[in-house]
Amino acid sequence: MQISKVKNKKNKATSCSICQKPVVQAFRPFCSKRCADVDLSRWLNGRYAIPVTEEDGAIPTPFGNENIEE
Repeated sequence: MQISKVKNKKNKATSCSICQKPVVQAFRPFCSKRCADVDLSRWLNGRYAIPVTEEDGAIPTPFGNENIEE
């Protein structure tokens, strides 16, 4: 008989994505404040980025769909 492992939806992440240590509930999905700060720093410094394609001639705006007249 084979026992299948079922992940609990409340505890999806079982290890820290930064250092692979076990997750601590207070800092979930990280193990510590340090790892949470490392992750935040990576986002703020542009190491993590969501790819965006811009249309030719479009001027990017902070809110996306607004047209800027020059």
